[in-house]
Amino acid sequence: MFEVLVFCLLTVIISFILTPLIKKVALKVNAIDKPGERRVNVKPMPTLGGLAIYLSFYFSLFFMQAVPFKQVLPLFIASTVIIVTGMIDDLIEITPKMKLLGITIGALIIYYVADIRMDLVTLPLIGEIELGIFSLPITLLWILAITNAVNLIDGLDGLATGVSIIALTTMGIIGFFFLTIDDVAVPIMIFTLVAAATGFLPYNFFPARIFLGDTGALFLGFMISVMSLQGLKNATLITVIVPVVILGIPITDTIAAILRRRLNRKPISSADKMHLHHRLMALGLTHRQTVLAIYSIAAMFSLIALMYPLSNVIGSIMLTIGLLLGLELFMELIGLVSEERRPLLSRLKRFANRLNRKR
Repeated sequence: MFEVLVFCLLTVIISFILTPLIKKVALKVNAIDKPGERRVNVKPMPTLGGLAIYLSFYFSLFFMQAVPFKQVLPLFIASTVIIVTGMIDDLIEITPKMKLLGITIGALIIYYVADIRMDLVTLPLIGEIELGIFSLPITLLWILAITNAVNLIDGLDGLATGVSIIALTTMGIIGFFFLTIDDVAVPIMIFTLVAAATGFLPYNFFPARIFLGDTGALFLGFMISVMSLQGLKNATLITVIVPVVILGIPITDTIAAILRRRLNRKPISSADKMHLHHRLMALGLTHRQTVLAIYSIAAMFSLIALMYPLSNVIGSIMLTIGLLLGLELFMELIGLVSEERRPLLSRLKRFANRLNRKR
């Protein structure tokens, strides 16, 4: 364990040293995010920052950490497809369909080559359900959804990087200490990725000197989705819920965006300025305050996720109900789906008015 910690610290240092070099490369190849209607940045910013995380992460796995080469290789091949997809998008801005194709190819490598998939689900009162032919589409949907969810929240300096660090750290703690993952190599890979992202964060936090770009946002989202799948090969209801709760921020923002665009009769892939960070800034928070507020919410999700392995079935159900109600209230309070549609708040207001009339 001591060696793992030392190598993680070295990974932080490697990532920290590598990031300024990647910045120079980004400027040289003109991988620059320019200000625009859909952007928050007010000046041109070099992207490709995720390349520093990717390189330091795999350098550590191949040359320092005690992780079997045959276990790392298929993951390396799949995530390289994702990195190339992100780099192309950062350089020439490809269509959403092309990005989806790249992620799908990476996901297929994970399914067929790495043999990381969801095969079986155990549900309370029902028992084991073999997924069979549904294993592939469910696994692909899981990877695509989480990868795009993380990419979607990459709208402020350090936001996607910090939220990913919080989510990955929680996954590593649960996987290692609560033994939801049989193979100890998986938590080691998770903590190594945390280290690589931590070395990059000082350059990415507000005011940022380099962006993750799609290169980094897609890579982090893809790695989170794949690593969460490691504990879901023979999934139970709790092992499915836990990673969803850990990733509460990007998943909530994605679901809200889909609902919002459906209600407004717009394509799901269309862009808007109604995401979580946009709404918080519209309420008067500064750039830095918004990022720190979302970090705090992500940490709350993680703390709730840590409670699931310690709870029985009834406790887990109560946690889930409380979480869903709290989420709905929060979304309505900040107008994440719509500033007009607030069904739960309206019902609570009517209930409070009735109580007042009775008095």
